[in-house]
Amino acid sequence: MTEQTRAPHPQEALLPAPPAAARRSAERARGASARGRGAAGQARAGASKGAREAAQNLPVARVVVDTPLPHLDRPFDYLVPTTLDAEAVPGCRVRVRFAGQLADGYLLERLPASEHEGRLSFLERVISPEPVLTPDIARLARAVADRYAGTMSDVLRLAVPPRHARVEGEARTPARRADSSRDGDVPAAAPEPVRVTADTGGPRAHPAEAAEPGQEAPPEDAPSHDAPPEDGALQDGALEDGALEDGALEDTAHAATVREETTPRQPAPHQPAPHQTGPHQAAPHQAAPDEEAGRRAARAYGDAWRAYPAGASFLEALAEGRAPRAVWTALPGTDADGPSWPRAIAAAARATLDGGRGVVVVVPDGKDVALVTAALGETPHVAITADLGPAERYRRWLKALRGEIGIVVGNRPAAYAPVARLGLAVVWDDGDDLHAERHAPYPHAREVLGLRAHQAGAGLLVGGYARTAEATALVETGWAAPLVPDRAAVRARAPRVRPAGDDAELARDQAARAARLPSLAWRALREGLEHGPVLVQVPRRGYLPALACRHCRAPARCSGLPPARPAPDALGNAAPGSGPGVPGVPGVPGVPGGTGQAGGRARLLAEPVSAPSPATGPVCSGPLALRGGHAVPYCRWCGRIAGDWRCPSCGGTGVRAVIVGARRTAEELGRAFPSVAVRTSGRDGVLATVSGAPALVVATPGAEPVPDGGYAAAVLLDGWALLGRPDLRASEEALRRWTNAAALLRPAGELVVLADAAVPAVQALLRWDSVTFAERELDERVELGFPPAVRMATLTGPAAAVRETLADAGLPPGAQVLGPVPVEGELERAMVRVPRHLGSALARALKGASGVRSARKAPDVVRVNIDPLDLI
Repeated sequence: MTEQTRAPHPQEALLPAPPAAARRSAERARGASARGRGAAGQARAGASKGAREAAQNLPVARVVVDTPLPHLDRPFDYLVPTTLDAEAVPGCRVRVRFAGQLADGYLLERLPASEHEGRLSFLERVISPEPVLTPDIARLARAVADRYAGTMSDVLRLAVPPRHARVEGEARTPARRADSSRDGDVPAAAPEPVRVTADTGGPRAHPAEAAEPGQEAPPEDAPSHDAPPEDGALQDGALEDGALEDGALEDTAHAATVREETTPRQPAPHQPAPHQTGPHQAAPHQAAPDEEAGRRAARAYGDAWRAYPAGASFLEALAEGRAPRAVWTALPGTDADGPSWPRAIAAAARATLDGGRGVVVVVPDGKDVALVTAALGETPHVAITADLGPAERYRRWLKALRGEIGIVVGNRPAAYAPVARLGLAVVWDDGDDLHAERHAPYPHAREVLGLRAHQAGAGLLVGGYARTAEATALVETGWAAPLVPDRAAVRARAPRVRPAGDDAELARDQAARAARLPSLAWRALREGLEHGPVLVQVPRRGYLPALACRHCRAPARCSGLPPARPAPDALGNAAPGSGPGVPGVPGVPGVPGGTGQAGGRARLLAEPVSAPSPATGPVCSGPLALRGGHAVPYCRWCGRIAGDWRCPSCGGTGVRAVIVGARRTAEELGRAFPSVAVRTSGRDGVLATVSGAPALVVATPGAEPVPDGGYAAAVLLDGWALLGRPDLRASEEALRRWTNAAALLRPAGELVVLADAAVPAVQALLRWDSVTFAERELDERVELGFPPAVRMATLTGPAAAVRETLADAGLPPGAQVLGPVPVEGELERAMVRVPRHLGSALARALKGASGVRSARKAPDVVRVNIDPLDLI
């Protein structure tokens, strides 16, 4: 007989076993008796007909189960059957029996024994033997979940894309290197076993036992050896005084003022202790700095960083394997080669790749991804964006996972790209709200990359034309150093900014104060069209998004009741567009308690049809808007056509525009310049690029296309709409949007901004000095107690649930509770403010309170958000 190649079927156990097999069974029985209550011994001691046996080597699998319940946010132990021994590798996807149901999960590690004293269940199956969860990403997911009071499974949904079996089975391609790679670069190492633990404070329980109703969440304050320091406590590799010192790895005490914890943390097992990395000592897991490699990188890629005094030192540090951290203010201006910032990022990525390490670049949208991809050229990289299909996106993600590619460029999810030996993490335009995740636990890409750079001992580059208060805090605390261009280079490339409301212009044109497009803006547009395309930035999309009474200027709002449901026809069918049935009308199909189509037809033929009673309740009161020049006003909330609108104050029926959108602006400019092409870019369609031919480009903020050779002129309309928003970041956001648009102009191009010149944001634009503005903004937030000077959390949900969560949370000493106050609908929101060094304690307290509600199976959900962008 030939040797068996598969496990026997349960019925085959009735057949006589061969002598060799019998001997092996006896040996296994003796081993199980000797081990007693060991995990593998338990499984074999109870083996009977059809029973599974645990693997001989490392029989326990530690699994993180995909469950949204906060009180179950910890790994669970399972037994690995012999049939899955070869496939159950650390990092693979598995399916397990959890609380009586099948659930997906990730295998974190294999262990010889379990701390749990009860009986363990077996893995049901291995979905794929591909180790998709690397140790670095698992540690990062745990740190992000702890920082934002979320669960690890929620973060893993953001970090690991869904599986595509056909793509996973494709043959691997050999790892590629850039042409400029040095001899001796080593390929990426194979992934090590994932070793991530949560703060459980005790042995892992069996999932069926852990999911019992009423079970309390595990202690959240147990020490974790894998948890990174909190915000600002990242030490190694900061630039000093604008230049990079040798080694560039600072002492731990340099940024002690920004630590979140007063208690020292133990470093992760794969990292050196901070005090072991001195100013002239490389980290043990990195190669010794190669000064010659740094000089070669500075010579090869220094052109893109020539305008920055510390640019050459930054490139040298990346090529030598060090970890510089910098907050970068990019040089403005767009020439024949396009904007300068993609070339600078590409140069830093190539220098890092020459040092044998990987790069992750995160930008706000696909337009920016295309710019960085074009700048990288033939350098091996992949671009991961949302517009890719699931198959192609997973294919490119696997290239990074398998070490075939060392550079990943993408949007927000690319922050978790499994790049091996990460050497540099880049986030461009960190103030863009696209970097903030819309799904729980709502992390920000800047914070994710900061945690990842600390864990991997990698460099971090936070860049943009304008600087945010959060990035300024990194500089103020010494965690990062400023990387700014020379002022002479800024003056040579910055646009000539002219506010429309200055005294000289008002003396020349008295109507400029009230006009939407004063004569200064018309002259700039007319003169700019003689040399190329011009840009008109409009803060609001649509046609006329807000209306008012033409006579008394009162806001025009919907004054009608909710629309009445249409009556059925003579056959009992619902009127067109009313859905499968009309609730409340007997005999109409689809209504509980009706008589069906046949019964309804007979009843309606015998009885007269009465119209449904008009809807009752409060009026909508939503804002009215216009979709076009010949359209009828409609309500933006309920969609009701308000053709019969009458002003409740004066009785007038005419309306006027309060806010003019991008489409109406394009229509007006088209009439003013009839021989010039008008192109729009906004939510309905974003243009990536435009040619250098004369054209009027009307765009909303963030949708400005990149022109060939730069814009000849630009006009920034309705500055009051950006500055007057009820938002904590209104001024900062206005300056960021203005500088992003102004940077697309040709060097020394004319820029007209329709805003008061005395506003600090306008003054920063005039001087092109966002650094001083950001420092002033940070000082004001420190004085008022707003992020990033403090840590704040919002709790949004039903009133009773919010108050119950606040009562259950053991908030740290000194925590201030603001609210609750009503928000949309019947929900309320409360804010909790603590000093920055107590941020981790606040996250643990709120997560523990969420776990208590989850264990009690509370019906109402309370959304917890740490440091949200829309705080005010």
